Amino acid sequence: MTQKISIAVGWLTLAFVVFATLSPIADRPTIAGPHLEHFAAFALMGLAFGLAYPSRILFVVTLVVGAAVGLEMLQLLTPDRHARAADAFVKTLGGISGISMGQLAWFLLRLKFARSDQSI
Repeated sequence: MTQKISIAVGWLTLAFVVFATLSPIADRPTIAGPHLEHFAAFALMGLAFGLAYPSRILFVVTLVVGAAVGLEMLQLLTPDRHARAADAFVKTLGGISGISMGQLAWFLLRLKFARSDQSI
């Protein structure tokens, strides 16, 4: 069940991030400072994809880091947005942090279930 929810959350987060990154600056939702928003959005995405595809870590890292760098570069094609290396770095750092948290959570869940199976 956790994996199915994580799959949906991961892809919905990616879709929202694409919208927020490539939409006109006036349409972009704002909650906090830009670096905090970037970090948090990609951390959530990394966490969701890390839980959704725990055995496909290379796919997850490629997807999240590729989205961070690719979306930042795609901003060069929009008239009112700009690409910054610092933004790409913050997004990548958030994504890797989220993936790491997802991998740790998956490990702890497996450990919990392995211990509960041994007690029977």
